[in-house]
Amino acid sequence: MNPKIIKSLSILTGVLLLAALAVSIFVGIAKAGFLWIGFFFICAIAFLGIPKLKGYAYAMMIFGSVTMALYFPQYFVEYDGFKFSTLIVPLIQVIMFGMGTSMSVKDFLGVVKMPKGVLIGVLCQFTIMPFIGFVLAKSSGFPPEIAAGMILIGCSPSGMASNVMSFLAKANLALSITVTSVTTLLAPFVTPFLMGWLAGEFVEINVMDMMFSIVKMVIIPIGGGLVFNYFLRGKAKWLDDLMPIISMAAIALILVVIVAAGRDSLLDIGPLLIIMVVIHNLAGYTLGYWSSRLFKLDERDCRTIAIEVGMQNGGLASGIAKEMGKIATVGLAPAVFGPLMNVTGSILASYWHKKPIDE
Repeated sequence: MNPKIIKSLSILTGVLLLAALAVSIFVGIAKAGFLWIGFFFICAIAFLGIPKLKGYAYAMMIFGSVTMALYFPQYFVEYDGFKFSTLIVPLIQVIMFGMGTSMSVKDFLGVVKMPKGVLIGVLCQFTIMPFIGFVLAKSSGFPPEIAAGMILIGCSPSGMASNVMSFLAKANLALSITVTSVTTLLAPFVTPFLMGWLAGEFVEINVMDMMFSIVKMVIIPIGGGLVFNYFLRGKAKWLDDLMPIISMAAIALILVVIVAAGRDSLLDIGPLLIIMVVIHNLAGYTLGYWSSRLFKLDERDCRTIAIEVGMQNGGLASGIAKEMGKIATVGLAPAVFGPLMNVTGSILASYWHKKPIDE
C-alpha cells in the first residue's frame, strides 16, 4: 500500500477516534455509532498496510462488525420474515469444510510422532477451560443461560486461529495443527459430556441431541473436506486461496447475527461479561503454558499448548447455542470471546515472536 495512503488513513483513524470519544462523552454514546464503526473499519484498512500491525486488521474488522450489530441490530436479525440465525449452522459447516480441505492424514501422524505433547494438549484443552468457565459462571451472577454460555466456550475445542497464532509465536506449528484436529474430532463426544456435567444446573442439556448436532456441524463437513483434499489437492488452487477468506467472512457474519440477536442482554451485562471472558482467555494461556512446563515440555511446545488452550472455537460454540435454540443467551459468551481472543492471541504471539526460544 502506498505510504501516503497509509498516512492519510492513519490520520483519518485518529480523527475518527477523537470524534467518537468526544461525541460519546459530551452528547451520548448512542449518537456516536457511525464514528465508532468508521474508526474500526478504517483502522483495519490502515493496519493492512503496516507490517507490524497487519495481524490485528481482522480483529479490527470484527470489532467494526460487532459495533455495527450493536447500533443497528434490526438489519441483522431478519429480513422479510427470514431469520438470519438460520445461516449460523450452514456457515459453521462451510468453515469446517474449509478446515477439512486444509487437513490431511499427516496432520494426525503427530499423535505418533509427538504423543506426549498431543496428550498434554488435549487434556489441558478439555480440563482447564471447562472448569475455569464453570467457576466464572458460578461467580458471575449472570442469568443461567448466559452463564451456561461461558461454560460452553470452555468446553469447545481449539480453532484454526490458534494455528495462525502458533506460527506467529514461533511455536510448534505441527503440534498445534494436530491438537486442533484431535480436539475438534473429539468434540462431538467430549463437549456434550462436559456440558451435561458442568452446565446442567444452569440450563437443560440434552447430551445426545448435542452430540448429533456437533457431528452434523463438524465430522461430516470435515470428512467432506478431507475427501476433497485427497482427490483434488493442488488441482483447485482457487479454492485453497478462497476458503480462508470465506471462513473469516463466515465467522464475522456469525458474530454479527449473534450480537444483534442478544443486543439487549449484551448491553445490560456487557462490561462484566467482557471482564469474565478476558479472565477466562488469559487464564487459559497462563495455565496452559505452566501446565506444559510442569510436564517438562520444551519452550516451543509450551507456547503451542498455551495458545491451543486459550483460543477456543467460538464459531462452533455459537453453532451449538443455535442448535439449543438459545443463540441470544447461551451464544453471547462465544460471541464476545471470539473477537477478544484474536486480539489477546495476536499480542501474545507478537511478544513471543520477538522473544528467543529458551529451551
